[in-house]
Amino acid sequence: VTTRLGCLRGISTLTGFALAVEIGDWHRLTGASIAAYLGLVPSEHSSGGTRSLGPITKTGNTHARRLLIESAWYHKHDYRPGKIMRDRWAHASAAAAARGDAGNRRLHHRWMVLAAKHKKHTVANTAIARELAGWCWSLAVMD
Repeated sequence: VTTRLGCLRGISTLTGFALAVEIGDWHRLTGASIAAYLGLVPSEHSSGGTRSLGPITKTGNTHARRLLIESAWYHKHDYRPGKIMRDRWAHASAAAAARGDAGNRRLHHRWMVLAAKHKKHTVANTAIARELAGWCWSLAVMD
């Protein structure tokens, strides 16, 4: 799992190992529920037909959430796979490397879309971290 998680930018061996230990059994979650498990979804205060979204809930595993928030910052800069990333892909399976590359491209593109909409960097980073959690889940449950 640690090797497959390392196919994403911002997730080194130590971060991947910490995520694997903190989450434990990845199969008990889904790609949609992992963000809620980590508290990376917006809170909601709704009444009748009015739906009001607030800041993230911050429930769940604080350490794993912090790791993903820190890792999400790496997706802000241009995506050009370097030697370190290619070396990580060489240690993982071809499917995991392709999935990691797709995730890196998607997360950088998402960051650019949020920046074009003039979102605050901290808000955009939290959104990227939420999506990064889903990419981590898809790599962790890959056989």
